[in-house]
Amino acid sequence: MTIEILKSIARNGPVFTLDQLHWKTEIPKDVLSVTLSRWQERGFVERIERGKYLIIPLESEKGRYTLHEFVIASHLIQPSAIAYWSALNYHGLTEQIPTTVFIQTTARKKSSQIEVFGVNYRIVRVKPEKFFGLKKEWIEEMPVTITDREKTVIDCLDRPEYAGGIIEVTKALENTSLNYENLSRYARMIGNTAVIRRLGYLSEHLGLSLDLPLPTSRRYLLLDPTMPRQGANDSKWRLVINTEIAHLEEFT
Repeated sequence: MTIEILKSIARNGPVFTLDQLHWKTEIPKDVLSVTLSRWQERGFVERIERGKYLIIPLESEKGRYTLHEFVIASHLIQPSAIAYWSALNYHGLTEQIPTTVFIQTTARKKSSQIEVFGVNYRIVRVKPEKFFGLKKEWIEEMPVTITDREKTVIDCLDRPEYAGGIIEVTKALENTSLNYENLSRYARMIGNTAVIRRLGYLSEHLGLSLDLPLPTSRRYLLLDPTMPRQGANDSKWRLVINTEIAHLEEFT
């Protein structure tokens, strides 16, 4: 009976919830909770988080099977997209491999940091108007939403702390696969003037031709908000250049 139930649930994917199991079997939830504990002991399922489980293939060795971290991430919260440093790495825009999987969402989650099967996940909630530039990718034969190349760069300029700082974004901007028209359009769409300023400043130093408006505010913002507020002022883009230019010029 156990195998038949799991096979039936697995038709909708390898991850299921207690509520879905209750709806499928009509067994009381308190009884199912005990059943799930027994299934986990026998290696049939693995708990991802409270009320959410991963079905373990019968041929797999107990404690040795898991899904790709991006697939698990897509089940932690909906709607969601793999973003920031994780998306930079996925698109080949950075050589650095982040130790955390970054997830962007418009939904609320009680905890923004979760550990599943030894992998750290960071959930970043954004306003609905910032949740765009998404594309569906297939990983281990399962659909996963990931921010596209240009949106990934713009997100990292919006929140450099989730991308390893402005230097990693600068490396990404040098990639010739980027669509500069989309970069300029996304920079305007995201609703953060700091993104336009940072992108404008960096694109000039990298010799990129982007159509971006100059700032109208006289207030100076930080080029890299992860660094201290020190350094020269750039009057054109109204930025405090708190990351050494020499570091940027290494990539030109």
